[in-house]
Parts: sequence; C-alpha cells; structure tokens
Amino acid sequence: MSSGRKRSWTFIVAAVGSVFLLDAVVFAQAKNFEDVRCKCICPPYRNISGNTYNKNVSQKDCNCLHVVEPMPVPGHDVEAYCLLCECKYEERSSTTIKITIIIYLSVVGALLLYMLFLLLVDPLIRKHDRYTQPLHNEEDSEEMRPQVDGGQARGNTVLERVEGAQQRWKKQVQEQRKTVFDRHKMLS
Repeated sequence: MSSGRKRSWTFIVAAVGSVFLLDAVVFAQAKNFEDVRCKCICPPYRNISGNTYNKNVSQKDCNCLHVVEPMPVPGHDVEAYCLLCECKYEERSSTTIKITIIIYLSVVGALLLYMLFLLLVDPLIRKHDRYTQPLHNEEDSEEMRPQVDGGQARGNTVLERVEGAQQRWKKQVQEQRKTVFDRHKMLS
C-alpha cells in the first residue's frame, strides 16, 4: 500500500471517528438544556464577584428574585443587588438544532462514504493499459510506429475519421510528454 493511501485511510478513520464522537457529544449536551430559560447576568457587587444565573422559569417570572439562587447578599441588600442584574428570557428550538445537526452529519457522512467509494473504485478504473508503452520507451515507440500516409488519413467513413483524430491526438500527447520529460531532465 502506498504512503498516500495510508494517509487517506488514516484520514477516513479519523474523520468517521470524529463524526461519531461529535454526534454523541451534541446529543448528550442537548439533553442537558431546555428550550426556554431565564438568564440573569449580575455584575460584581461590593465584595461579591459577578456571576451568571440560569433557570427554567416562565417569562413573567424572569427576574432576579426568582432566578438568582442562592442569593449572595444579605436580606437588606437584595433589592440593590437585583437592580444591577440584567435578566433576559431566552427561547430556542432544540428540535430545529437537532435536525440541522443530523442533516449536517448526514452530508459529511455521505461525502466520506463517497470518498471511500472513490478510493476503492479508482484503482479498478485506472487499470494499466497494456496497449500503451511505458514512458521511458517513448523514443523507441515513435520509431517503431508506422507512419500514416496523408491520403489514407482522409478516410471516407466516420470510423476512419475518428481513428485519424485519435492518432493525431495520441501523437500530440506523445510530443507533450517528450517535451515535459526533456525539460525535466534539463532542470535536474
């Protein structure tokens, strides 16, 4: 197995593992949260550090007195402390979030399966063609190839025209390969 293939397989295994790990983490975290909550952000007050409080309460009960538990200040400072806190009622649709994540993971999984399919099928598609000569024997193959007569190249049938075009294309490819390899030899 080539080093490129080993890297591809390593990448595939890591990607699939990451997708499944991400899936497990997302669904585990989704169970810990509700769709509605009241979030109170309280700044530092006297010798008490700032803090954020979350609680699942109705929208009408979304205030400092219902959310901040335990109250960090004594009874007579509660009102002053609560005036500093900023409380917001938040709603979200965890079902929409879950569906979006499932679609995203499905697309990533489908792309990974497609990549795996291509890695497995690519060697079968790119079989070595026994009719083409190896690149290092190009000079020999050009000398051994019979030259096509100019009058004969202009065939009357469609098949003869296609074969002529194919021969011209192969000749151009051979010339390009020779030019590239000659330049490569000159540079190295």
